[in-house]
Parts: sequence; structure tokens; C-alpha cells
Amino acid sequence: MLALLLIGSTVAWLQTFRALEYEPRAIQTAQQIASLVNLSRAALVYSDAIARVSLIKALADQEGVRILPREPGDKYERFDKSALDERITEELAARLGPGTVVASSVNGEPGLWIGFVIDNDAYWLLTDPSRVTPLGSKTWLVWLLTAAALSLAGAAVIARLINRPLKQLSFAASRLRDGDFVASRLDEKVVTSEIREVNIGFNRMAEQLAKIEQDRAVMLAGISHDLRTPLARLRLETELSVADPDARDHMAADIAQLDAIIDKFLDYARPDHVDLKPVVLADVVEGCVYPFRDTDDMRVKVEVPHELRIMADEVELGRVLSNLLENARRYGKGVDTGVALVEITAKSRESWVLIKVRDHGQGVAPEALQNLTQPFFRGDAARTSATGAGLGLSIVDKTIQRMGGSFTLANSPSGGLAAHIKLKLAP
Repeated sequence: MLALLLIGSTVAWLQTFRALEYEPRAIQTAQQIASLVNLSRAALVYSDAIARVSLIKALADQEGVRILPREPGDKYERFDKSALDERITEELAARLGPGTVVASSVNGEPGLWIGFVIDNDAYWLLTDPSRVTPLGSKTWLVWLLTAAALSLAGAAVIARLINRPLKQLSFAASRLRDGDFVASRLDEKVVTSEIREVNIGFNRMAEQLAKIEQDRAVMLAGISHDLRTPLARLRLETELSVADPDARDHMAADIAQLDAIIDKFLDYARPDHVDLKPVVLADVVEGCVYPFRDTDDMRVKVEVPHELRIMADEVELGRVLSNLLENARRYGKGVDTGVALVEITAKSRESWVLIKVRDHGQGVAPEALQNLTQPFFRGDAARTSATGAGLGLSIVDKTIQRMGGSFTLANSPSGGLAAHIKLKLAP
């Protein structure tokens, strides 16, 4: 837009200059040609026959001006190719009197022809047409191109100066989004006052968010410590004081559930920074599947190439797969068998690795799919009666995003729920 504005102003300036130059150029050109015609006419009138011949020859040799008699049968084309030509013709007729003709060719010979009358005799004066310089000469074209090039260069420099702080702000915002509060700091000593104020405001916001994040971590650590200590005492007292084995087991299970819910809250509130390293996917999958091998209500089938490596945090990825397996064990059981059949597959595609964890249960209502990754959301009645905190899939989605990937859920055409994970392929 800057370039178009500058070029438009340059063209407008050129057109204004041409308009201001038009009338003086026409009058000056007409005056020069009229002077040449009047001098030639005077020379012809006041010279004898012998001197006239020598004069005509001298004019032709030295000035490139030819004087020829004008015959009634001469065929000529008028000199009116442009508005400037017409204006020059009008000015010449006014200066040389009636009967003046200006032509661009006579009898097929091109040139600048001026027809004038001496007494009762008519003549042609042929001169070089370059005496009439058009307004749009190459000099102006060169200046116009130069001005356009300078305008483009200036617009590029201005746009770069404007966009540079915006790019820095965008980068800082992305680092702030990823939890890197140190790298998101902007320069507060820039020359431009508006940019300086924006940078100062952004830095203060980042400092406040860093303090909030620190306070959150301290608060969660305190909650974890303050809740788990009485839970541990409660578990011990339950096991020692309750005589009924069934009641003791139920109370211990409730305490374990409270402890697991606390773990879920801590996982969901975990800081967003992760350290990505090349990880052998098959090893992580094997470690997550191992605890479920001896369960009677779950069967896991794994098809993951052993050479497949991804960029991930091994511990975080293990939490993701464990959450998905536990979710499939709870909600992906077959209606007839009561056993959850789970398949874990992985394949590489270009620079990504696609991981699929699928069960063969009843799936989820289509209108609930998009909400399954929301905190504390349960998809159906079965999930409502579940004893979890409703954070499992939210933790999975947030963890995958922290590792630079994507997480989606979909119902399989043949039944069951499929979780799709997309992570970067390790180089």
C-alpha cells in the first residue's frame, strides 16, 4: 500500500508537471518555427533571383531547411497526431496569418512541413520534425522509473521498520504461550515511543503471569503435601481400627481414589515447559502396556515399528498412553464380553508420526466428541457414574500440545472410540 501510494503520487506529480509544461512548450515551439518561416520569407522577398538560389541552397545544407514551391495538386497529411501538435498548429496559424498549413508529410515524404504564402505565391518549408519535442520523452520515463524504484525501496524499508517490532512481539507472545517467561522479554529502550510503551506493558504482563505461575506451583505443592499427609494417616488408622475386612477395603479404595484424583489435578496443572528428545516409541508403549497384561478385563494389541523414533518427553508420553489405556479399560469394554479390546498402532508420514489408540466399545455420542477434552466433562451416563475426576483426556490433550503435536478423538466406523496422536518424527 505504501508503494502504491508513493507511485501514485509520483505519477500525479508527473501529470501535473506535464500539464504545466504543455502551454509553454507549444508557444515556444510555435515561436521558433514561425521565426524560421518569417526569416526564410524575408530572405526570399528581399533577395534577387541569383542570391535566392544560393540562399535556398545554404539553408538546405547548413540548417536542414528546404523551401519548395507549393503546387495545387500536392497531397499532405495534417500535423495533428496529438493535442500538442494541434496547439502548435493553432499558434502557427495565428502568427503566420491565413493560409498557413502545417503537415506531417507532403506527397509521401515525411517531415515537418509549413505552408506559407508570399504575395500570390505559395511555398513549402520542410524542416526537421525533431524541433517539436513530445511531452512524454525518454528522459521523463527514466525519471519516472527512478522515482518508482526509490518509492518501492522506501516503502520496503518503512514496512520492515514497522513489521520488525511486530514480529518480535509475535515471537515473544508465542514464547509466553509456551511458558518461557524469560525469552518473552522485549526491549524497553527502543526509540519509537509507541513501541516502547507496548514493550513495557507486555513485559509487565509477562512478569505478572510468571508470578501467578510460580504462586500456582507453590499452591499446588502445598495442597499436595497438606492433603496427602492426613490421607496417609487415615489409611493407616483405617487398616488398624476397622475390623470388617470389606469395610476396610472399601475405605482404603476411597482413600486411594482421593489420592489418584489429587494426582490428576497436579498433572493437569503441570507447567507447560517440556524437554523434547528422540524417543523410541515402541519402548514407551511396551512400558505402558506392561501393567495391563495380567488384567482379566483388558487385552492390548500393539503394532508399532521398533525403529520408529519421535520427538517427545518420555515421561509425559508415558502418562499420555497410560491415561488412554486406563480410559479404554474403563469405558471401552464390549457389551457381551465385558473385556476391553485395545489396539495401539503407529506409522510415519512425512515428518510426522501418527499414533492410534482404539477400543472396541460403544463409542461416544457424536455431539459429545468435541467436549471430551474439556476439564471435568463426561460423555455419557456410564462416564457420569465413573469415579474419576474427568481430567484424563484433558491432560492428554494438554500434554500433546506441550510437545508440539495434536490430539483428536473420533468414533471408529466399526465401533469404539479412537484416539489419534500426531507428533514430530525424530531426525
